[in-house]
Amino acid sequence: MSQRDYYEVLGVSRTASDAELKKAFKKLAMKYHPDRNPDDPAANEKFKEAAEAYEILSDSEKKSAYDQFGHAGVQGMGGGQGAGFQDFNFGDIFGDIFGDVFGGRSSSGRTARGQDLQYTLELSLKEAILGVKKTIKIPVDKSCDDCSGSGAKPGSSPVTCSQCNGVGQVRMQQGFFSVQQPCNACRGEGRIIQDHCSSCRGAGVKQETKSLSVSIPSGVDNGDKVRLTGEGGAARGGHTGDLYVAIQVTNNEIFERDGRDLYFEAPIPFEIAVLGGTINVPGLESKIALKIPSYTQTGKIFRIKGKGAASVRDSRRGDLLCRVIVETPVNLSKAQLKIFEEFAESIAGEEHHPIKQSFKKASDQFHNK
Repeated sequence: MSQRDYYEVLGVSRTASDAELKKAFKKLAMKYHPDRNPDDPAANEKFKEAAEAYEILSDSEKKSAYDQFGHAGVQGMGGGQGAGFQDFNFGDIFGDIFGDVFGGRSSSGRTARGQDLQYTLELSLKEAILGVKKTIKIPVDKSCDDCSGSGAKPGSSPVTCSQCNGVGQVRMQQGFFSVQQPCNACRGEGRIIQDHCSSCRGAGVKQETKSLSVSIPSGVDNGDKVRLTGEGGAARGGHTGDLYVAIQVTNNEIFERDGRDLYFEAPIPFEIAVLGGTINVPGLESKIALKIPSYTQTGKIFRIKGKGAASVRDSRRGDLLCRVIVETPVNLSKAQLKIFEEFAESIAGEEHHPIKQSFKKASDQFHNK
């Protein structure tokens, strides 16, 4: 059975760089590794095919021979048709790539990084739209001062793990090929603490409550996050993670937000609805005088430009939309009711109630069908 072209297997061009080859193999390895596909023989074969291609193309001598003579040129060199899969140099491949695919410390000895943390911050609608500065208190892991984050007793240092010789990885045999996994003795760190720091008990970090000032930009909404670099969890002897402040906007009794626009309903007195006038409506910064024309009906929407919400992407603000509701007066005296009766008799004509007459006409047509 003929073998596929190694470049085709990895999905790269013949001029691909070492970094591109590594990236392509890492992607395929994450997808087809036997540990992730224990019941899929096809995935296992694809993993072996990708590993073979990478093992050849990542070696300059083997790659040169393959480029000139194809699979025949690399027979007996750890690849090519008929080559034994067990001959591949998986120590180099797994130590360099799989350390950050499956976790643990790689043979390159990369420094550990603390966890990213998330804090949920509740804001009022006004704070979210206009922006605000808040002080929050969070429990965080900080590097231990007594041992400088090493976890070892002051005056001592961690020692090289004897089981993995400081690599952080151990070779495990799986069927007819071997893989590397994080060392159980040192948990992939390559070092073991013999005398633990009494202050942090070997963790290298201690939990503290920290106050942080957070500047919330104008226009944030539910689900938006503000990142505070280096304010997350600490790692023993490593770098600190980041803190993500997740925004949660509380419900507002007056306004309803739709992107940049704000909606609300406002009652208007019966007499203003008929005669016209001016009412004061709420705005984010202050009250706004809204002019109501005569003969205004319930449901009429007035748009106040530029008084809505901003966006975190730019400072342009949306609009404020006010839906008015004509309020029926209550608790009238007998004299006032008498006046209304006389008034009602005086406007009994159809020309004074066009909406009523339109509804009556549609209703009659419906029942006559």
